[in-house]
Amino acid sequence: MTPKPLVRVNALISAIGRLRALRVIAFAIAGFLALTIAAHANSVSPRALVEVADIGNPVVSPDGKLVAFRVEQASIERNTYDSLWYVQDTGGRFPPRRIADGGIPLRDSAGISLPAAAFWSPDSKWIYFRALMAGRVAVWRAAADGSRAEPVTQNAADVRDMSVSADGEMLRVSFGATREEVRRAEKAEYDRGIRIDARIPIGQSLFRSGYIGGKPETQRYGPIWFDRVPLLASVPSRWEAIELNTGQAHDLATSYAPPRTPTADEILPDASALAIDDKGRIALLRRVGQAAGMLQKPGIELVMLPEKAASRLIRCQAILCTGQNISGIQWRPGSDEVLFTVTDPNEGLAQSIYRWNVRSGNVEPVVRSRGLINGGRDRASHCGSSSDVLICVTSAAEQPPRLERVDLTTGERQVLFDPNAALAQEIKGSVSAELLRWSDAKGQIFTGQFIPARGALASPPPLFITYYNCPGFLRGGVGDEWPLASLAESGISALCINNPPGYILDGVARYNQALSGVESAIDLLASEGRIDRTRVGMGGLSFGSEVTLWTEMKSDLLAAASVTSPGITSNYYLFGSLKGKVFFDGLKKDWQLGAPRSTSKRWKALAEENNLASMQAPILMQMPEQEYIMALNYAIPLIRAHKADLYVFPNEPHQKFQPRHKLAAYERNLDWFRFWLQGYEDSSPEKAGQYKIWERMRTVRYCCRTVPR
Repeated sequence: MTPKPLVRVNALISAIGRLRALRVIAFAIAGFLALTIAAHANSVSPRALVEVADIGNPVVSPDGKLVAFRVEQASIERNTYDSLWYVQDTGGRFPPRRIADGGIPLRDSAGISLPAAAFWSPDSKWIYFRALMAGRVAVWRAAADGSRAEPVTQNAADVRDMSVSADGEMLRVSFGATREEVRRAEKAEYDRGIRIDARIPIGQSLFRSGYIGGKPETQRYGPIWFDRVPLLASVPSRWEAIELNTGQAHDLATSYAPPRTPTADEILPDASALAIDDKGRIALLRRVGQAAGMLQKPGIELVMLPEKAASRLIRCQAILCTGQNISGIQWRPGSDEVLFTVTDPNEGLAQSIYRWNVRSGNVEPVVRSRGLINGGRDRASHCGSSSDVLICVTSAAEQPPRLERVDLTTGERQVLFDPNAALAQEIKGSVSAELLRWSDAKGQIFTGQFIPARGALASPPPLFITYYNCPGFLRGGVGDEWPLASLAESGISALCINNPPGYILDGVARYNQALSGVESAIDLLASEGRIDRTRVGMGGLSFGSEVTLWTEMKSDLLAAASVTSPGITSNYYLFGSLKGKVFFDGLKKDWQLGAPRSTSKRWKALAEENNLASMQAPILMQMPEQEYIMALNYAIPLIRAHKADLYVFPNEPHQKFQPRHKLAAYERNLDWFRFWLQGYEDSSPEKAGQYKIWERMRTVRYCCRTVPR
């Protein structure tokens, strides 16, 4: 059967400009290629990317012989996550032993899984951890030999925080309001009506609409920007002490406050990270240089204080630690060495670990990687450490997470646990990633991970771009929304671009820098014949969404776009204005915006609703329920003009996390870009409705340019 795009080509060419004509011709040719590619089933499916097993926060036992770590994996069928605690010997002589269920992963209000903190008992026989099970957040303990796992706390309130005393004999636990008190407060509000004030997250359901701490909660704004907290989060914490040898618990005085480690900048101005060893020595990272329009000073210096009150700094002056993007520090147990991690922006955020001897000043490399080598997905997380070895989670663009042992003296690496081995093998046989490095017209260096379209194609393939940062294993860019490997297997090359280091305070300059990176990447790949510049799609979350929308407004680079976060709109201003000074100060600092009337020129430049006529590429919007209403200023006019398609996911925060929602977003994005960049339509009957909508959008795209207001 002749593909639909080819039937329309002759009739359309006379009605559109030269660039649009080229896009349509390429689109028609792509229709033939897509039919061939479609016959090959993806081995790296969107589902496989959702179900990647993540390893988090390895912690080495006091005797150095064992490491505990948690594995977290999505279950599509149950729309939840399984988390399991394992213990393995650090020598790698035996496979890991499953010792406990980790419960439903706790998350922050943006939807990101919280680090799985675990504490070892002094005798290395038990681990203690916080977990949500059966609707309760409690402290659990699990025997390292796998013989027993049991709750340590059984309280009417959820555990907020926990810490272990220096001697390891006492567990201190904090609690807030009881679960029954929270339920009563929620019900009272529900019955009497909820008063709207500066604490209320406007624009979403107000009753148990967010998953804070892993379960539905009625939310309020926290003290930081648009962070959300549970309804009774302001109830003061009360503390309880538990003797670990006997299990006996007693309440601590209401005036009790846990021992507090000073923050880095309290010890040293401009310091951003610290690590304290058992002798009280303090290693710090501090910012140096001139900010000059940036949020932070550009340089990072590694220093050490012999003690908190010391007046003399010891600086790491070796060439391996100067001028480097040092992202993490920790002490090597029982030594004079600070282990520091460099995340190199010129190498696509690849990480290396070094050791600095604070007495001799010598710096020696420990290990280099092509991606992340740390404690999990967070670039700033630490490997587990003993005096002899590091236990790290490693990943690279085409390598899913696995656990490795690194010898601190020789740098020798050994894989301890690889729960994603089957996926890694599938990826190895189907897609490959390469690090790109290029400069724009101003000499700004950019890096990105490029996954070429699979197979020998008769003409240059389309390109999909996502923008923000691309550390470790490439799934779907920041937020995991665009299945990069699946796109490449389907004949669409994929490029994940890293934003250059440093946060530019000027909003227009910040977006223009990103646009320049996108444009120069397209120029590079097109000049080498590696992509078809008339068939480029783009997507991103948060800042990535903002850059995608800016590229849509300020250029003709895109044939299709996909976003999941709103941009700057009058709705955003209206809803945020109730928060008062903290919102207005942030708006002024990050975007140089005041009230729309008083800064109308700036609003005209930045707000999507004021740039509708320039938004010509079709946009797929797959947004969380907590945020979509802020995008309606431009989304509704674009939908009415058949230039956008909007889907909203219930009970989702800034970053979607429910497995079924993530899979739906992956699959729809794959369908969307195959439709617009290849002319391909999946024959599944359940997708007929979406293609009917998109067909209408395509008809309008090539006949009309008006956007209703």
